Amino acid sequence: MQNQDPLNPIESSDYAVQLATFSGVEQQVKTNELLQSLSAQMGLSGMAEIAGWVGMEARSEAPAWFDGQRPVTLSPDPAPGADQAFVIVRDTTGKEASRQAIPVSAGTFDWDGRDTAGMPLPAGLYSFTLESQTGGKVIATGRVETYGRIIEAQGTDDGPVLILEGGTTVAPGAISALREG
Repeated sequence: MQNQDPLNPIESSDYAVQLATFSGVEQQVKTNELLQSLSAQMGLSGMAEIAGWVGMEARSEAPAWFDGQRPVTLSPDPAPGADQAFVIVRDTTGKEASRQAIPVSAGTFDWDGRDTAGMPLPAGLYSFTLESQTGGKVIATGRVETYGRIIEAQGTDDGPVLILEGGTTVAPGAISALREG
C-alpha cells in the first residue's frame, strides 16, 4: 500500500489478489515448518522405538568386533546342494585372516578368533564371507551374518541408526534378528 504510485493507484481487485497471494505464501511457510517439526518428532519416535535394543545383540551382515577373548557368533547359510562350506575371515584391510571349514547345514557357529594356523588373532573388526562348494568347485559366495552387541542408538538425517561394538553403524532395517546380550 505504501509503495503505490499516487498518480496511478493499484486496482482494488489487483490489491485483493496480491493480499491473497501473500496470505497463501505465509500459510505455505507455516505448513512447511509444521511438517519439519512433525518429521523430527517422527524420527525421535523411531529412535525411541529402537533405544530398547541397546545392550542386545543384533544379527546383520556388518563386520563383527572380536575382543581377543570371546568368540563371535556367526550365522552362515550354505547354498543348497553344497557338500563343503568355508567361512573366510578378513581383517579391516581386507586381508584373509582365516579360512575355516564348517558344516553345510544352516545354523549358528562360534568363531574363536584364530587364524588358519590356529594362532589367536588380535582384537579388531573382522568381516566374514561364506564360500559354498560342490565337488571342490565354488558354487556360491556371500556375506555371513554376525551377532554384534548394540552399544548406542543415534538419530541421523537419514533416520535412526544403531552403533555396534567396534563402531560399526547399522540401519535398523538391516537387522535380521535380536537376542539378549
